[in-house]
Amino acid sequence: MAIFSSLARSGQFSARLGVLLSNPALLQASKNALTGTRSMSGGHGPKNFTITPSRFQWHKFKDMFHYYIMVGLIPVGAVVFYANVFVGPATLTETPEDYTPKHWEYHRHPITRFIARYILPNPQQEYEKMLHHVYEENEKAQIRALEKEVRAKMAERNDYQSYYYRPAIGKYHRVAKEAADELEALRGD
Repeated sequence: MAIFSSLARSGQFSARLGVLLSNPALLQASKNALTGTRSMSGGHGPKNFTITPSRFQWHKFKDMFHYYIMVGLIPVGAVVFYANVFVGPATLTETPEDYTPKHWEYHRHPITRFIARYILPNPQQEYEKMLHHVYEENEKAQIRALEKEVRAKMAERNDYQSYYYRPAIGKYHRVAKEAADELEALRGD
């Protein structure tokens, strides 16, 4: 905007605009430049070649979409079709007395059984892990309650925090005392 206002003030812009409007050939050339067409040589075929934006991204998207349909959707669809038509859902049968069913045998659909057997963890194992987590949190809560009770007793009795007390090692005190005694004996009274 600032450039156009400076050109209009200088008079060059209005002079060029007047030349452009007075000459029809220049006006047609400027229209062709604005619409994005190119005049072709030769006497046959269309006279103009319209310049259009590139469609590379659209074609690339279509190619990748078709590729992933072929790689992913078709094989998965074939497996689902095979599982539903040829394997079918599980049926209830009597189990022997000494047989304990596995956790994946409780699912009806074959794909769900496959996922429960090979991908998902055992529900009993997950339950025991959750119980261990609850046990750990309970132990932490009991420790926090005991620490709170100790702090309350220390505040009640105006006691000091004994677990911050670090006992001194006697060996270094004995060495320092012997050195002090020797210096005093050398120095005299």
